[in-house]
Amino acid sequence: MGCNKYLNMQFSGEEITFKRVFNYIFGLYLITLGVAFSIKSGLGSAPVSSIPYAMNLIWNIEIGVATFIFHAILVAIELMLLRGDFRKKHFLQVFVGVLFGAFTSFSVSLMYFIPPAYNLLWTLLMSVISIFFIALGLFFYVPTNIIPLSVEGVTQAIAIVSNKPFSTIKVYLDITIVSTALVLSYGFLGEFGSVGIGTILGALFIGTTVKYIHRINNRITGNNVNLKKM
Repeated sequence: MGCNKYLNMQFSGEEITFKRVFNYIFGLYLITLGVAFSIKSGLGSAPVSSIPYAMNLIWNIEIGVATFIFHAILVAIELMLLRGDFRKKHFLQVFVGVLFGAFTSFSVSLMYFIPPAYNLLWTLLMSVISIFFIALGLFFYVPTNIIPLSVEGVTQAIAIVSNKPFSTIKVYLDITIVSTALVLSYGFLGEFGSVGIGTILGALFIGTTVKYIHRINNRITGNNVNLKKM
């Protein structure tokens, strides 16, 4: 009876199902695997973590605290963009960052089992794997319409306001985030800091990879996944 009550609960106007919750958690975890591969590659952090990592390097702010601050700022931007369409549940995006941080720590710990990157080909391969996992994770968790990470929340908000595809806005936003991290790192440290070639590749190709995963899924299943659903 308790299980039936759970399954009949509503969130965002939709029934909570096992598949919906699984896709949400699984997608978030895939993203953290991508972040872990980007760190392991040594070619710079993933775009989503580039600003918090820059804050850590510049002001010695603990990475978890820096991530919390970064997510809070993005939620504020989302609120300004959506105004009356902003939903109360989106304030919870800041706290989803805590779950994301825990998943990231676990994923990074798994990287100890992978040999260090001794050559450029191996490091580039890890960057490609990173991009794929992050894009696949976005494809799984964003359409569940539960509580997005604030980065995806802002991406959705901009896509809705501008009437542009999610994948296109994802590329623009990632480039903006990486550019900001680069300016901060170079301005305060005189070096690239959190930004490397892997970060730039992620900013350019994660959104594009999401688009192609969406197309492949549409051709195989016939389902058109809505990545702007809030």
